[in-house]
Amino acid sequence: MARVGALPADEQDSIAAQILESLADEEAWKRRFAGKRDLLRRLAQEALEEDARGETHSLDDLI
Repeated sequence: MARVGALPADEQDSIAAQILESLADEEAWKRRFAGKRDLLRRLAQEALEEDARGETHSLDDLI
């Protein structure tokens, strides 16, 4: 923060705007997924079951 405080005001404003935008974006993602936790858990469980049955491939195999 000390380094940012040493910058000219316009650069400080730019950095502050980027930080605020990042925080808003993070909050938007939290809101989007908050109501979908059960869906995400179900999808994760399905993926684990598919992997246990040998129906998936390693990323190393795909690259």
